[in-house]
Amino acid sequence: MTTAQHLHVVPSQFMVEHLPNATFPEDDEWIALVRAPEGLTVVRDASPFAEVERWVGFYGDAGHGLDMPGMLAAIVGPLAAAGISVFVASTYHADLVLVPEHRQKDATTALRDAGHRVEDSAGD
Repeated sequence: MTTAQHLHVVPSQFMVEHLPNATFPEDDEWIALVRAPEGLTVVRDASPFAEVERWVGFYGDAGHGLDMPGMLAAIVGPLAAAGISVFVASTYHADLVLVPEHRQKDATTALRDAGHRVEDSAGD
């Protein structure tokens, strides 16, 4: 079993919000929601006008089942070793791994060095 993956850089930029007193966002402009005892975490497309930390996403093109161990670790491990923060939103088939926008180039290099194939929106 190989954990090397073909990853695409998602063309959108994202923002991650913490809403401490919310159980659901007031709008439906979200990508992912995580409800926890300390509040709601919301991932949404970053507004071009918002002054927030922007994140870019890496997403695998070949879905994997929930019974495939090590798939997420194979991505976040090299990023952690390179000192790159991540935020992850997992789906049934794959994981959306967000990294700070200013670390995109470093993240791409770390993932490629770990054996992953990474394509940005330009097809690189």
